[in-house]
Amino acid sequence: MPKISNRICSLLLALCAAALLVPLMGIASAEPTTTDAGGEPLTLTELKSTGLERSRFHAHLAGEKPSASDDQPPQADLETFQSKIQPLLKQYCYDCHGPDTMEGNVQVSALNPDLLRGSDTDWWTEVFAAVTKGEMPPPDDYEMGDAERRQIVNWLSGQLEAASALRRQSGSHSAFRRLTRYEYNYALQDLLGLPWDFAKDLPPEPHSEEGFENSSELLHLSVSQFETYHRLAREALDRATVSGDRPKPLYWGIAMESAAQREWKQQDSQLAKKKKELAEQPEKLEAELAKLEENFRKPHGNAYYKQLSTGRTAPATWNYRGASYAFAPTDTKPEFPESFDCVAILPQSRRQNLIVELGNRLPDEGTMRVTVRASRVSTDSPGHPSLQLLFGWQASNEGRALLRVSDEDIPVTATSDEPQLIQWEVPLGEIYPRNSVRKTSKMGAIPSPSEYIRIANSAASSGDVQIDYVVVEAPVYTQWPPASHTNIFFASEHSGDEVAYAREILQRFMSRAWRRIPSQEEVDRKLKLFQVMRPQCDRFEDAVLEVLATILASPQFLYVAKSSPADDAQPSKIDNYGLASRLALFLWCSLPDDELLALAESGQLADDKVLAAQVDRMLNDPRSSRLSEHFVHQWLNLELLGFVNFKQLDPLLKEAMQHEPIALFDEILDQNSSVLDFLHSDYTMVNQRLAQHYRLPDVYGNHFRRVELKDDFRQGGLLTQAGVLAMNSDYPDSHPLKRAIWLLECLLADPPPPPPPAVPQIDLADPEIAKMTLKERIEDHRNHAACKSCHVKIDPWGIAFENYDALGKWRDNIRGKPVDASSQLFNGETLDGMDGLKRFLLENRQDQFMQATVQKLATFALGRPLRFEDRAEVEAITAQVRQDGDGLRTTIHAIVQSDLFKTQ
Repeated sequence: MPKISNRICSLLLALCAAALLVPLMGIASAEPTTTDAGGEPLTLTELKSTGLERSRFHAHLAGEKPSASDDQPPQADLETFQSKIQPLLKQYCYDCHGPDTMEGNVQVSALNPDLLRGSDTDWWTEVFAAVTKGEMPPPDDYEMGDAERRQIVNWLSGQLEAASALRRQSGSHSAFRRLTRYEYNYALQDLLGLPWDFAKDLPPEPHSEEGFENSSELLHLSVSQFETYHRLAREALDRATVSGDRPKPLYWGIAMESAAQREWKQQDSQLAKKKKELAEQPEKLEAELAKLEENFRKPHGNAYYKQLSTGRTAPATWNYRGASYAFAPTDTKPEFPESFDCVAILPQSRRQNLIVELGNRLPDEGTMRVTVRASRVSTDSPGHPSLQLLFGWQASNEGRALLRVSDEDIPVTATSDEPQLIQWEVPLGEIYPRNSVRKTSKMGAIPSPSEYIRIANSAASSGDVQIDYVVVEAPVYTQWPPASHTNIFFASEHSGDEVAYAREILQRFMSRAWRRIPSQEEVDRKLKLFQVMRPQCDRFEDAVLEVLATILASPQFLYVAKSSPADDAQPSKIDNYGLASRLALFLWCSLPDDELLALAESGQLADDKVLAAQVDRMLNDPRSSRLSEHFVHQWLNLELLGFVNFKQLDPLLKEAMQHEPIALFDEILDQNSSVLDFLHSDYTMVNQRLAQHYRLPDVYGNHFRRVELKDDFRQGGLLTQAGVLAMNSDYPDSHPLKRAIWLLECLLADPPPPPPPAVPQIDLADPEIAKMTLKERIEDHRNHAACKSCHVKIDPWGIAFENYDALGKWRDNIRGKPVDASSQLFNGETLDGMDGLKRFLLENRQDQFMQATVQKLATFALGRPLRFEDRAEVEAITAQVRQDGDGLRTTIHAIVQSDLFKTQ
């Protein structure tokens, strides 16, 4: 009996009935419909819409599944096995896996046919996967009929589901785990009301075999880690609260006329020098002066200053030495002048050279507000340019930093006759690293203590930007004390009684942080700690903050759920508070808000209609973007894209590549579009830079938007996204094996087996091999006996991507040879490039992909790996989703309403 592996579980959950052959897709239906009335192949979009009629989940929808009466447990269907299934196994399997031969250490003849109570369920799972995918019996050796294969699949599917349901009734799972790094960060953000990175000092999370960071099998804490969390909590609370009077802000008002004076003086010096040198040669002097004047009016590739009345220009230079470019702050707020004659122009080339140096007086905390008056230089080009803000410093030749501090690029839509104000608010405490010598080194000395902002034209194109005035203010507080302080130390009638006020603060804070109403005993213990701490603290607030830090460093905050009792005979329902917490972690990666906690306290959250309404409310909340970001990142293993760096991949394109799959998820979720749109869609989500990469016309600006396509197989869905293709390449070549393994693992939940030891490497030193295309090298490698068994199940999937280069751009030729993206699957069917791959998946693997997606979402939602016992629930959820139209929002609703989500 083999040990259960995660791979077996993945095969079980994702392949439990996804048929490789078209007839198997239609187990409970007539012959599949893949052509229209005229006999022409259906389009890819049409294949999606007709997939349900070919789905094996018709058996679920029609109620054709094993059942048992209330008073009798389900029984194994041994009669069908003996009369129909065993004869087929003898005919097709026993020659290789029978009493006399045991290839691959598998003896089918010895397996116990009682899947419900027998001990061979894991082996039957492997048999089911092999038969379903058409891998067994080997197509070259046996011709198993479709009807015979369907008999085996149907019997095994029903028995595995019954076994799963029976075993789920006999035990429960633990989702007991700590918060992940990102969940901890969001929890503190929502609790304290501050959008800061509170978890930057925590190490990154490990990934489970399924690719998830929130898996209960990995997330535990040591005693020393509790100390780290206590320190982080106290630092967060200190930053969220204040003492003393409101800090007085400093102001910088910089007109570009003032910034340009250095450059005008240099030009004036050049003119004066010429006049002195050629004083005796008037004709030559006139020519040289004319040449200089002409040179002083030309545009520049980098940021430059321009005097509007004369057309005079000069590059916007900067050097850190001597702090000679620094502007001094004032105590009075500057006003934007009504008129101006000098501007700084930022060309569309994205040369980020407009530096405004601010010296060494920016505070450590508080908000820095930067306001610029800007406009487009010309309206001739379509679309709009955009601006982003960076922060930096250079202390010496070796010590420097430059960080982007604006979250989103802001479009510049105004014309020069009516410029617009663009504003950024940057929390200074979140900028890291700051200049470490800004408090110890004097201005003008080396190392330089000065810091600066840098304003960049971040658009892919669409014209130049001109700026005439910049205002910087720091620290900015819209109220004092700030809201983050008054959320903790709120107005109360008990504020004159320290003990009563402390109790009120602690009870309110504990309710939010611990995701439940604390008991009186728990509050009393924290109040007692306050009374112990109070004599040691100068201020009431300091004693309270120390106790709040212990609340945030306690298991009740750091851990997600309690384990079920060890003697629990069946899965236990999580209580309303547990349901609220699980729902918030799933959809917001954070804590329940007040509305969710109130419904949990009243007991209403358990009502299906109330729960559904909360799911819709939460998905419509901006915080649901966290689900999109973190689920998609982990599901698709987008971490790989972060490590892709070569000069042909510019930063703007890489940033767009990283966001594209998240934008697609957001769109599908917002519209409740079919989950199958991840395989193919007749639209795409792009910004201008990505549209240029895909050669899509008339897309301008850095924001993502939906662009309709012509149902062309070359684009639409995840398979053809540039980022996915680039991260699974080996620049300058594509990499069919990486792309195939990514497809099998992430989208189909069918990871290939690991390579055997001592696999021979491709010998690129062999001149004959060096001349081969990548596909030819793979085929040559596959001819080795040690490699063939694995590669024949992997290579065809990856070769289908060969029309896409290492950056995901379409190509018809590779080094002068036409691209050959066709390959043959294990069962003999041909995949003809991306069109063939998408068509095959939509014709034959819809059920597998839908169930794999349900499995991935459910794994993320529960924060634990799925087991064999969960199979029946995953089946039921998938069947319901298929019946209700395959929508992504529908899928999330079905998961939340399932017993899988509502129990431990």
